[in-house]
Amino acid sequence: MIFIGIHQFFTSLNDLERIIRCPGRFKFEEHNVAAHSWKVSQYAMFFATLEEMNGATINWKSLYEKTINHDFAEVFIGDIKTPVKHASPELKQMLAHVEDKMMEKFIIDEIPQEFQAVFFERMKEGKDKTIEGRLLEFADKLDQFYEAFAELKRGNTDKEFVHMYQSALSKILAIPLEASVHYFRTEILKDAVKEKTHIDIQALTNEVLTSN
Repeated sequence: MIFIGIHQFFTSLNDLERIIRCPGRFKFEEHNVAAHSWKVSQYAMFFATLEEMNGATINWKSLYEKTINHDFAEVFIGDIKTPVKHASPELKQMLAHVEDKMMEKFIIDEIPQEFQAVFFERMKEGKDKTIEGRLLEFADKLDQFYEAFAELKRGNTDKEFVHMYQSALSKILAIPLEASVHYFRTEILKDAVKEKTHIDIQALTNEVLTSN
């Protein structure tokens, strides 16, 4: 008889600490998927509070479930570079399908039956048109913004981080969360471009702002 317990799920969380983001590039600072998920939940918590203060209704349970679980499937396929993942809609769809199928198999094989329905709900794609899904997208791109910013600030000349910074910035500004985008643009971005950096962050930022 095969006994299925939650043990395998708990041990797999350690694997997320060993999956490095943006692999194959020189970085002054390495970031892993587990830390990324925690930071995303913190960013989302702040901006959800901001949206709530401006009249939005937030499903906090949904928000936290979406943010802490959004990259768990990378335990199966690792972190695939954003330019690769978005090289074509077909490739992006295929990768999403592979993640979904591997997650489905993992839940069926490793999660006790009485919890499987809950896990199927919690582990599904969280970036949707709900305010919680948009906050997840916002927070995810914000962490990409900060990871790239940290590299450029120290003088990393790899063009991948220039692309990552500008791409993340452009996508953040386009997310339909009026209060969050306004606060990011007028407060956070204003402070970021004032920092002393080895690469001209102000110029890179202005290139994006003038096109948005």
